[in-house]
Amino acid sequence: MDFELSHEQQMIYEYGGNLLKQFGRDYWLECAEKREFPSLMYQQVAKDGFVGIMVPEADGGAGLGILEMVLLQEGLADKGIPLQSLVVGATMSLGPIGAHGTAEQKQKYLATGCAGDIRFCFAITEPDAGTNTIRLSTMLKEDGKGGYKLNGRKTFITDAGDADYMLVVARNEHLSEVKRKTDGFTIVIVDTKAKGIEMHPIDLSIPLPERQYQIFYDDVEVAATDVLGEVGKGFDILFESLNPERLILAAMCCGMGRYAMDRAVEYANDRVVFDRPIGAYQALQHPLAKSKTEIELASLMTRKGAWLFDNGRPCGEEANMAKFGASTAACNAIDASLQCFGGNGFTKEYGIFDLYPFARLLKIAPLNNEMVLNNIAERGMGLPRSY
Repeated sequence: MDFELSHEQQMIYEYGGNLLKQFGRDYWLECAEKREFPSLMYQQVAKDGFVGIMVPEADGGAGLGILEMVLLQEGLADKGIPLQSLVVGATMSLGPIGAHGTAEQKQKYLATGCAGDIRFCFAITEPDAGTNTIRLSTMLKEDGKGGYKLNGRKTFITDAGDADYMLVVARNEHLSEVKRKTDGFTIVIVDTKAKGIEMHPIDLSIPLPERQYQIFYDDVEVAATDVLGEVGKGFDILFESLNPERLILAAMCCGMGRYAMDRAVEYANDRVVFDRPIGAYQALQHPLAKSKTEIELASLMTRKGAWLFDNGRPCGEEANMAKFGASTAACNAIDASLQCFGGNGFTKEYGIFDLYPFARLLKIAPLNNEMVLNNIAERGMGLPRSY
């Protein structure tokens, strides 16, 4: 693995700084407080060609990998502007359609998705299944006319209310009916405005521009042409999307932690107490230095996991380590930065505390860190299964 970024990769990583010249963090924060999607910023990212990073060139994208998407997300978060839409839309939706979609699906969704004309969300989480995806109860059943009917419910679906389409993970066979527990899964592409879909926003205490939704499906019509991949074999596609999701969220955490530390260092060099800059005091130096170390270690593991994925190698252990390490490091870094800012860190003027709730959420979502550790212990270390 070459640790040196190519010229193109460095440009992708530095894009956040360029975007900041047009849309400052104030714009992102304003959208977050209003719970409004940052449409102008997203459109600019799409116009500049970054939404379609993982989409094949033949379908209107850049034909690059998860490493480049990780670099983009980390670079944006470095500037305090994490974009969840690049997770659920660009990475978890456009990527799988580009890899597994039919010619018709690619033609219909990819070019317009890359251009930012349409957006996707990814619907998997359910209130009664939670972490145990195997027990999903949303069902896709044949309607006797060559199509399907979708029934069930999902919860905590990011950006569903503003998205145009969603990838829905459903079962076409009940868990009790299959030989292997991973059999009987199907992923379908559904219009968010389709008849039979009911959405309710979930009010979070976290200032984020992308809202969360609870969704109900009542006999929603799904055409056979809207199945992604093969009926009953959707778990393979789902499994492919989980590691990229953890890697890109790890990159987001690394960036948020780095942003908080950079602001803290600047403040600690300028703020004078007892006749010297507060950055000279080890009580502030050491927590920041420790956080810097944790962030950079997590960033390295994230990039390693992305490199492995792009080269067709197993990366589940690395993706889980990256997610655990980065979410923990981000919380520690923001906390150390808050301590450095003192009371000013809790003001809107300095804008540090608003990072913490989101970073803390990512110790739970999309998979809680306890389950991440279970996976590392079982799959990576050979310890007995604990759940």
